[in-house]
Amino acid sequence: MFEVGRDVSKQGFIGTDANSVGRARIKIVYVFFLCLFVVFAGRTLQLALHGTDRVRLSGGADSWQVNRADIIDRNGDILAKNVMSGHITLRPHQVKDKQAVAELIHEILPYEYSVNQVMKLLDSSRRFIYIKKYVSDSQRKAVEAAKLAGLEIEANQARKYPKRRLFSHIVGFVGNDGRGLEGAERIYDDYLRDNKEPLQLSLDSRIQSVFYEQLTAAMQRYQAKNAMGLLMNSSTGEMIAMVSLPDFDPENLSLDPMSNRLFKPMRGTYEMGSIFKVFNTAMAMENGIHKEYYVKEAYKIRDKFGRVAAKIGDVASFRPPRPNLTVEEIMLHSCNAGSAQIALDLPEGTQPEFFHRVHLDEPLKLEFGETERTLMPRKWGPVERATVSFGHGISVTPMHLLLGVNSMINGGFYIYPTLQKRNFGPLRAQRVLSDEISARLRGIMLRIAEETSAKQARIAGIQIGGKTATAEKRVNGKIDKFKNLTAFVGIFPVNAPQYTILVVLDEPKGTKESFGLRTAAWNAVPTAGKILDSILPLLFE
Repeated sequence: MFEVGRDVSKQGFIGTDANSVGRARIKIVYVFFLCLFVVFAGRTLQLALHGTDRVRLSGGADSWQVNRADIIDRNGDILAKNVMSGHITLRPHQVKDKQAVAELIHEILPYEYSVNQVMKLLDSSRRFIYIKKYVSDSQRKAVEAAKLAGLEIEANQARKYPKRRLFSHIVGFVGNDGRGLEGAERIYDDYLRDNKEPLQLSLDSRIQSVFYEQLTAAMQRYQAKNAMGLLMNSSTGEMIAMVSLPDFDPENLSLDPMSNRLFKPMRGTYEMGSIFKVFNTAMAMENGIHKEYYVKEAYKIRDKFGRVAAKIGDVASFRPPRPNLTVEEIMLHSCNAGSAQIALDLPEGTQPEFFHRVHLDEPLKLEFGETERTLMPRKWGPVERATVSFGHGISVTPMHLLLGVNSMINGGFYIYPTLQKRNFGPLRAQRVLSDEISARLRGIMLRIAEETSAKQARIAGIQIGGKTATAEKRVNGKIDKFKNLTAFVGIFPVNAPQYTILVVLDEPKGTKESFGLRTAAWNAVPTAGKILDSILPLLFE
């Protein structure tokens, strides 16, 4: 094929004289465009090399660019952010104009250095001195503009947490090298270092603030050892609020004991008490148990020799409406004696299988961390089966409990939680209970909030269901009747739950208002009620 330019130069200009002039003109045009092409190519290469060099030489400018993404809540409020700053440094042995350096330092830091003080530093034997850390932009620019040898600005990025203690356990903190050490800072460290777009969490600062305020007040009012609160979207698995008290200051870790950094909803295990009756009732319904149980007296469990191995009773104030109660009524009135009898009527192996189904028997490997392992019974004898039915003899984390109960009331799906805002996409879920049984459990929980121990959690305008728990704690392997763990789990709206809430108080004390009583109805429930009263307008705005 004939190619313009290359083939003309190869073939030359052969022909008659009449054509020679025309061909000469064509050759001139060809040479012109060839030269133009060479100039264009050269200029392109120059710009490319220059651009590459500019990138290489801009290292100093890059040191003033933020190198870790922000963390924001579901509404865009900043939870963590890198803030640029700089330190004024002095290398006396490199200074050429001592007077100018001394006068400049005094000018920008008049209350910290006099000219004479700076001159003494310059005459010292020290090789390196921090004149001022975290200077303002105007101070930094003044040093940079002066361009005085030996006086420099050392770039610094500080990770700031505007909400401070409010999100300390969830957001976490970074180390001196800028890498995440705890919380979301550690879990999503790769994303935060490699991206400029903020990491958006599912948490809501407004809801978190309400939880924090009310749990702090409850700790003080009831002199509790710890307080915890969790709120989860029942359908999407989004965590809306997660609070663990006591807490810490992520910008000043030395202020608080290291033990405060433990996020107890995931790292603390507790016997969670009567909330386990939700699971016990579900098992009874699955196995078609419809009989009534005698509950007027403590239930005696006998060994193979007929001797009494254990007596399962209720608190002295317990007054059943009649001597015999149905499965639903046993949960409604939170009857231990009845729960134990139900558990012993279940087919052997039912409890371990059911707890495995709802992941109560294993550490949870969640998107935002791993929970502590559950402490399960070593054997499943009659006593163990009976006590587990009302939440004793088995220790789980509050996160285990929240997710387990949520799977009982949301139509029967175990939904794995997320700490990231979920707009769309498939859920990680599995069916663990029938929709029919889930609806029956919701009906009982509604009656508990309307008729029995959870009355103080009721809020006008919305139906709330719930279950309370008051568990006597073990100290050195023995039950201490004076130390309780109290809890309330709630669902709302009952007919189609959108949210599941859990409030836990560790070792609350009785008050004058509670007549000295320490049960959940007198502390965890009213605390949850105050939280719900404040957050409902925000959740359904």
